[in-house]
Amino acid sequence: IPATTFGLGCWQVYRKQWKEDLIRNLESRMRMEPVPIPDDLSELEKMEYQKVSRGEFLHDQELHLGPRALIQKGDSNTTGGLFSQKESSIGYLVITPFKLEGREDKILINRGWVSKRNLDPATRPEGQIKGTVELQGVVRLPENRPQFTPNQRGAIFMYRDVPKMAEQCGTEPYFLDATVESTVPHGPVGGQTRVTLRNEHLSYIFTWFSLSGFTSWLWFRQVVRGKSF
Repeated sequence: IPATTFGLGCWQVYRKQWKEDLIRNLESRMRMEPVPIPDDLSELEKMEYQKVSRGEFLHDQELHLGPRALIQKGDSNTTGGLFSQKESSIGYLVITPFKLEGREDKILINRGWVSKRNLDPATRPEGQIKGTVELQGVVRLPENRPQFTPNQRGAIFMYRDVPKMAEQCGTEPYFLDATVESTVPHGPVGGQTRVTLRNEHLSYIFTWFSLSGFTSWLWFRQVVRGKSF
C-alpha cells in the first residue's frame, strides 16, 4: 500500500503539471490575434478558445442560453453595453445565427449577456445590429448534458447543446463566443468566455502522499518494530 499510494501521488504531480500546461496553452490562444474563419468549418473543432473573425446576424432566429451570471472583464466597467458592472446578477446569453460573408455557411454566435428583463429583443432594438459586421469570436465546443437536466424545448437552452441549436436554426454545428471588443452600444455584453478546466490535482497529491506516509508508518511500526495494534 505505501508504494502504491506513493506512485499515485507521483502520477498526480505529473497530471497537475500537464493540466497547468494545458490551461496556459488555452489562455495563450485567448491572447492571439484573430484569424479568418477557415474554408473548412470542421477545422474550428481544433481551435477552441482561439479567436476567429465577418458576416451578418440573423436576429429573427435568436436563441437564449441560461440562466447565467454576468462575467466581467477584470474589475473594470464593461463599456458600450447595456449594463454596468454594478448591475450584476443573473441573466441569459444571446445566441444568434451568423451568416459568413461571401459564403452560404451560417454558424452560431454567443453575442453576450443580457439581464432577464431584457431577454425580449424588443427591449433592446438598438443592439440588434444590421448589415455586415466585423466580429471577434472565440471558438467553443459543445457542452455535455448535465445530470438531471430536462429535455430541451423552445428557444431557451440550459447548456451549450450546439448540435441541437444548429438543428433548430438551420446552421452548421459551430459555436463562437463574441469577445468583449465585439460589444455594441445597447447590445448584449460580450466577453462571456472563461477558460474552465478542473484542476484539483493538488488536493489529490496531498491525499495520496498523506496515505503513503501514514501506511509507511504503520508498516514500520508493525513489521520493523514488531508492534501490534
